Amino acid sequence: MTTANQSNSLAVHHSADSEVEIGCHISKDIRENYDVYSYRHAAAILSTSFSEELLDIEQALRDFKITTTDIAKPGGNESDIPKQFSVSLRPKQWYETRIQGDLIIRVFEQDNLKTSKSEERSPITLKNYIDGHKIDYVKGRVALDVEWNSKDQTYDRDLYAFRTFHECGIISVAVLITRSEKLNQVFEILPLLKRDGSVDRKPDGTPKLSKQKYGASTTWMGKLLYRLNTGRHGGCPVLVFGITPKVISDWSLNSEGQS
Repeated sequence: MTTANQSNSLAVHHSADSEVEIGCHISKDIRENYDVYSYRHAAAILSTSFSEELLDIEQALRDFKITTTDIAKPGGNESDIPKQFSVSLRPKQWYETRIQGDLIIRVFEQDNLKTSKSEERSPITLKNYIDGHKIDYVKGRVALDVEWNSKDQTYDRDLYAFRTFHECGIISVAVLITRSEKLNQVFEILPLLKRDGSVDRKPDGTPKLSKQKYGASTTWMGKLLYRLNTGRHGGCPVLVFGITPKVISDWSLNSEGQS
């Protein structure tokens, strides 16, 4: 029997946690419907230290369902798709959170010829040294962000925010939900829609495909994992869930050539 991660087409990096470890902490039905990656034992930390928050997240993932129309109609990360997580998480006290901080630098001088106590110069204060770091969902010491169809540079912002919150002692673990690469085969078939719901067509009358909307430079798993593999999240444990075709309610898996 294979686990969800063994069927991933993206190779698991040696710095990521093992499938066995993930399987001990993340529910089977979640692993069957989402690609799951864990770094710095994020799955274990969530399961053992923040079980209530993990229950919230897993329930939000179970409730999450999309249609081919949701995928094909106009709209990026502000579409109705990521908003589903707000419907599930906001009532459970997952709040958008921003931090700000000044850096105070103290300089101590000591004459090499003396053994007396060092003298302190006037402190230097760098105002707003930490500023503008925002995470969409924070509950207790757990952070979560959702990236559906933004520019892939958004991952740098997310991971830097996770890292900063973690280094400041605000969170212990972070979660990121994004598109699995397995959705690409859906985008290659599904016609793109206009705002009125009609099929968007090229000048020659052939349908435009959804892959034009979900390009290689947008937020999908391939763009995230190499950032995690190179440690852009710093010391912050990060758990990743990849949205797969299995959560598309009106999509037949036979369309992908799968049984």
